[in-house]
Amino acid sequence: MSETKIKIDLPPPFPDHTQLPDEDGTFVKNFQEHPQSILLTDSIGAILQQRHPDGNYAIRQDSGLYWRETEPPEKGAEAPDWFYVPDVPPLLNGEIRCFYCLWREYMAPLIALEFAIGDGTEELDKTPLSVSEDGKTTKPGKFWVYERIVKIPYYGIYIIKTGNLEMYYLEDDSYHQMSPNERGHYFIRPLGIELGIWQGSYHNQTLSWLRWWDSEGNLLLTGAQRAEVEKARSDRFADQAEQERQRAEQAEQAQRNAIPQLLATGMSVEKVAQILGLTIEEVREIYGS
Repeated sequence: MSETKIKIDLPPPFPDHTQLPDEDGTFVKNFQEHPQSILLTDSIGAILQQRHPDGNYAIRQDSGLYWRETEPPEKGAEAPDWFYVPDVPPLLNGEIRCFYCLWREYMAPLIALEFAIGDGTEELDKTPLSVSEDGKTTKPGKFWVYERIVKIPYYGIYIIKTGNLEMYYLEDDSYHQMSPNERGHYFIRPLGIELGIWQGSYHNQTLSWLRWWDSEGNLLLTGAQRAEVEKARSDRFADQAEQERQRAEQAEQAQRNAIPQLLATGMSVEKVAQILGLTIEEVREIYGS
């Protein structure tokens, strides 16, 4: 009796980070977005080095976060303006990441931030994913995707025009709006730092910026700012050392001036040495006798 073999066509495997588009063809929304992302990344670097001594974490800006396989592929991705994923390698097989693929790594970002150029309607869209009877798919809202599918613990929406920041925390599978502390900041508990609004100049733009603070309310500095602080500290130590050197020279000169004056009064070399706190040999060497 012959055995009939049935050929089963298996579905293709989910694509990896080298097989999906890394952009959707849209422009960066505004001139603040790029320096804002740099500012957040630069100033949090020291904190993440402490948290991840092995270097395993990823930060991306305006980069694809793929959560669903679709056709075309980019319809299954969101692109947070800034997001941080803990405990994942910065490179994949030695290659720079093109985007972040949730179904390959299973680790959601800890925090995602959106820099809204409008009033935040797009970033607050809670429209769920649905398919109509005729097969038409309704595009889900960004808020719904982050809350229900990706499950990002901390989601922030920064309204650039108003300088307002809204933060949400995921609890019981739903986002709850956070309340700021007495400093007007939002505490990101897993990192032990705060996020808030800072008024100042960065990259020749004096604006409101998202910044990090430590748990005691101290602003986390960028690398350039830390270098300036270190230079100021070094300069201060150098100034103190120079002042000490000058004082020592002045004291030595005062001693030199006092020796002949005291000897002229008839004091002995031994007595002058005692008064000035010098040895007899030092008095004779300075006086030249």
